[in-house]
Amino acid sequence: GLPVNIEDAYHLGEDVPYSINRKFDEDSGYRTKSILAVPMRNQKDEIVGVVQLINCKRDFEAKLASVGAVSDQVTPFSARQQEIVASLASQAAVAYENSQLYEAIQRLFEGFVKAAVTAIESRDPTTSGHSFRVANLTVALAETVDKLDTGPYAQVRFNRAAMKEIRYASLLHDFGKVGVREEVLVKAKKLYPAQVDIIRQRFDFVKRSVETEALRSRLDYVLEKGREEFLAKLPAFDQELANQLKEMDDWFETILKANERTVLAEGSFDVLKDIAARQYRDYGQQGQALLNPDEVRLLSIRKGSLDDAERLQIESHVVHTFNFLEQIPWTKEIRSIPAIARGHHEKLNGKGYPYKLSAPEIPVQTRMMTISDIFDALSASDRPYKKAVSLEKALDILKFAVKDGEIDEVLFQLFLDAKVYERWKIEPFPY
Repeated sequence: GLPVNIEDAYHLGEDVPYSINRKFDEDSGYRTKSILAVPMRNQKDEIVGVVQLINCKRDFEAKLASVGAVSDQVTPFSARQQEIVASLASQAAVAYENSQLYEAIQRLFEGFVKAAVTAIESRDPTTSGHSFRVANLTVALAETVDKLDTGPYAQVRFNRAAMKEIRYASLLHDFGKVGVREEVLVKAKKLYPAQVDIIRQRFDFVKRSVETEALRSRLDYVLEKGREEFLAKLPAFDQELANQLKEMDDWFETILKANERTVLAEGSFDVLKDIAARQYRDYGQQGQALLNPDEVRLLSIRKGSLDDAERLQIESHVVHTFNFLEQIPWTKEIRSIPAIARGHHEKLNGKGYPYKLSAPEIPVQTRMMTISDIFDALSASDRPYKKAVSLEKALDILKFAVKDGEIDEVLFQLFLDAKVYERWKIEPFPY
């Protein structure tokens, strides 16, 4: 680990533990003579590299264009020069260590972001890959915008740091879903599975009760009227029981249909109220409704699967995301990540959520992310609460969003013209 100061590389002592590879000199016609090699040591006194200088010249301006020029101009490195280079090597070691530390921090943060995204998406496996695809699409759209020289975004430029900011904001835009109850996050129908099971068991109990009551009535009848009259009446008894059981099955089928996310047909609410008005006797012979008020309320949701409270809970993920990202001490170059991520459900017409931002309050980075987010949500694999749509249908829906003043018309046209929608997979990430 000591400095090596060689007067002439072609005349080394036989006892030195090093040698010179003359291949470069032979290939280039150059002549290496004096060499100074000083180790780069970090704060732990570990060697992390070497600073090597060759051919110390008497005249700084002289050019070593020939072997003769080397002989005339090259001198050994002095002790003073060795001290200076040693100082330079020490500074170089610090700079190298800082560079390595910066890269390590970058890798650490990159790993944290990926782990955070994976953790969130594991709560809803059907959305696996959504955040990564949104990041890729948004970065691809940003690259397209960056190349514009006409239009309202001609002056917009994104350097490498800005691209990184866009990418991280896109990756973490849904992190706030960690604050949303998982059953709400993946709710596919108006009732939770456990609620449907309870209703099914209730109907099974009522059907068994009807059958039991029918058997009791038949027994009473045969005891009172005798076997002959009972047998004559049996088909009527059977038909009456079948009608009662079928009515129960029809009611339950109506409940299952009402439980779907589709828009309820006219009159469905009245049918649900009629069913809820029917009473049965429980084990304690107390009268109970076939549907309780909360079940009727949920089944009466006109569109979708969420009631108002659940919808607000889903929408709150944006606030959770912003609050989480605000806690991170971002570096100056990417400090806008929270502001970019918080607006991905806002609309230019002010009808988005949760902040009801207007167009001037929504930055271009967020506008790009919104387009990417909507597109992937529409076209990605089937989710329990919605079916995937075709590429053409997804783009048509986005066109309607433009007409309604929800998303940026210029950015969406770029999304179409540059076929950004095809660039959902970019590996490795360039930023």
